[in-house]
Amino acid sequence: MLNLKLPTDPRWANIAEQNLDEVLIDHAFCEQKAASTAISFIVNYPEYEELVIAMADLVKEEMTHFQMVHNIMMERGYKMGWERKDEYVARLKKFIPQGLDRKKALIYRLLFAAIIEARSCERFKVLSENIKDKELSEFYFDLMKSEATHYTMFLAFARKYGVGIIDVEKVWENFLEEEKKIIADFGKKEFIHG
Repeated sequence: MLNLKLPTDPRWANIAEQNLDEVLIDHAFCEQKAASTAISFIVNYPEYEELVIAMADLVKEEMTHFQMVHNIMMERGYKMGWERKDEYVARLKKFIPQGLDRKKALIYRLLFAAIIEARSCERFKVLSENIKDKELSEFYFDLMKSEATHYTMFLAFARKYGVGIIDVEKVWENFLEEEKKIIADFGKKEFIHG
């Protein structure tokens, strides 16, 4: 369903399990970034009413997820700390061409968001199936379902708004190929995309 070209090695969950505090901290920042991405769509594309409504709902959902992660962290005595650069996201962002017109930029941004949600969904699945911590296993199983919904929503918007503007399927396939190359360099650290 996710169409990712390179699955995460389940052994990544072993690395993550040894550093659950780092996983949770990184995850909290991912939820913040997801909320701010949704806000960015609202700010930059207010004329797309259906998108604005969906993004407003997404902001609330992502911040609820942030609160859930933060609550787990506090219960376990973990501190938030400072945000870290997400190298995976930074490298993936380079696939978006510079100088696109507004409509094409929207399509690329939607596909960019879709692929990040797809990888997050896949990583949450790996965590839910491979870590011994029962609370977090169940937590990541539930969040996996949300991420899958976000992935399909962003992809559907890209397909809807891309009609007559860009070959969305071709760009999506190219995005997936690029993501495959990028993710091959990751999976060795206890970060959601690490």
